[in-house]
Amino acid sequence: MTSTRYIGLMSGTSADGIDVALVDFDSADQPTLVRSESVPLGDDLTSSIEAVVASASASIGVVRQLDVDLGKAFARAALTVTDDPASVRAIGSHGQTVLHRPELGFSIQLGSGGVIADLTGIDTVNDFRAADLALGGQGAPLVPAFHDSVFTSDAEKRVIVNIGGIANLSWLSGTTDETFGFDTGPGNTLIDLWCRKHTGQPFDAGGAWARTGNVDEALLRHCLEDPYFDLPRPKSTGRETFNAHWLDQRLVSLEREPSAADVQATLVELTARTIVDAIKAECPSAGAIYLCGGGAHNSFLCERIGYHAGRLHVASTRSIGLDPDWVEAIAFAWLAKRHIDGLPGNLPAVTGARRRAVLGNFWAA
Repeated sequence: MTSTRYIGLMSGTSADGIDVALVDFDSADQPTLVRSESVPLGDDLTSSIEAVVASASASIGVVRQLDVDLGKAFARAALTVTDDPASVRAIGSHGQTVLHRPELGFSIQLGSGGVIADLTGIDTVNDFRAADLALGGQGAPLVPAFHDSVFTSDAEKRVIVNIGGIANLSWLSGTTDETFGFDTGPGNTLIDLWCRKHTGQPFDAGGAWARTGNVDEALLRHCLEDPYFDLPRPKSTGRETFNAHWLDQRLVSLEREPSAADVQATLVELTARTIVDAIKAECPSAGAIYLCGGGAHNSFLCERIGYHAGRLHVASTRSIGLDPDWVEAIAFAWLAKRHIDGLPGNLPAVTGARRRAVLGNFWAA
């Protein structure tokens, strides 16, 4: 009998670890999380990723070596959630994004699918964005189709907000034909990089440091003036836009630079404001907002989202059936299953692609 178990691998823009989810799908493709792990990438790999992301002139050899090294890391991570590789039908690997340029027709995620398949003995699907990009789409975000599959409700109109390095939303009106989604802007990426720079910590746990600061209205205004926030959907973004240089440009334009804690508070406010502004503009009939991703653990950020959301109910996706930490990894297990089943994984209303398509490249073990 064909296995109904799949593994999803997700490494986000923070480039600090791999989320691994072993998922069992029922006959209706609804997922049950069997086992999960978060596996650190290690300082050497993280440094290599950051160097390639920061350098537009990285040699082909350096990039290809990182592709192989990440493939090995993803393979090791996948094996942490199963003692029986033969019981897993396939792995779906998002890979590590190092460059996202949909306006030029490409997005690069490293982590060799061939290496993963060989080292795990499990068929592997990766490079999920390429087919959508070839059809004129953004190649991102890819999770709204999964959100539509597992979170749509007849009882309420929902917005699912994934707060990773970049934040994205999915609008679930109850009708798949009306589902759409897009990247709203920075999620954790600016918050985390400022925290690392000034505290040495990888992230601001619970937003505790940000709570000690005050929003600098001049800095917030400069940030909100970025043209990305006013672009029509479909749209997607990444660290090519929202990075340390972007923030420094806005800081130097101020007459007086705020304290480090005030900047942190302002960056939290920026993420909260841009998420809720996007919801109010594009999803005015929403009844509830459900949060997932690392940002769902930042209680201060969640409070600010709740404040700006006003009447809207704000909660974690845990309250509607899935642990917020593993939604993205489960999504890539689902996308691998869609590929194996010969079913499309994108939504043109989300990405702007000319049509739906089976996503990913297949690597036999």
